[in-house]
Amino acid sequence: MVAARTNHAFHDAVLPFAMAHRGGAGYPPNIGIENTIRAFATAWRDGIRGFETDVRASRDGVAVVVHDARLDRLCGVPHAVKELTWDELSRLRVDGREPLPRLDELLVAFPDALINVDIKADNAVLPTLSAVAAADARDRVCLATFADRRIRRIRRLAVGQATSCSSLEVALLRFGPTPWVWGTAARRGAVAAQVPPRTRGITVVTAGLVRRAHAAGLQVHVWGADDLSTMRAMLDLGVDALITDRIDLVGSALAERRGAR
Repeated sequence: MVAARTNHAFHDAVLPFAMAHRGGAGYPPNIGIENTIRAFATAWRDGIRGFETDVRASRDGVAVVVHDARLDRLCGVPHAVKELTWDELSRLRVDGREPLPRLDELLVAFPDALINVDIKADNAVLPTLSAVAAADARDRVCLATFADRRIRRIRRLAVGQATSCSSLEVALLRFGPTPWVWGTAARRGAVAAQVPPRTRGITVVTAGLVRRAHAAGLQVHVWGADDLSTMRAMLDLGVDALITDRIDLVGSALAERRGAR
């Protein structure tokens, strides 16, 4: 079991704030080079202090910053990430330009960034925890996954590590009947519910969900807010962070919100 800290920089962030989704994948300079050091450096240069990224494991157990299970789209090779060693992966280039980074490289390159790490597969859990510990970044990293069993495993292995809510915990927060139920996720180590505005025809982010999350000591981070109207609507509901591809737009939305206070 990995010993983890109980104080997290996410608790101290100036709210609301932005996280660059895959480094800001929809920002024109970053198109085609998502989840690379260059993409995140561009986001940092433009004032974004929160990052969202993804991790998969190489065949030899290295935590690699990459979203897709396969490398066809990003690197033009017909292999899965898990089929190749880190040595083989390190020779590939995203869009023919940028190398795939290791998670520890990203964490060390941006020592002051808040980083949300979406663990995409079960075999990436231990490599991710090792990389976070090696970079001494546990107090500024939030570990996320949509898989309920995976988030439970993460919490068992790294007690006190900040995590997102599981899918079940989000459902309880959205539809649960009592404050005790709403607080389940926070008691288990979650710092935030990370949700889309809508999914499968259901409105997820409502004033009620935000109110219940805040009452339980949780932040609400919204992903998929990639246009100004959606950003403004989410901020009107009181969400705490926008996880967005469009880092060129989010600054304006946040400035409007802060200026209105």
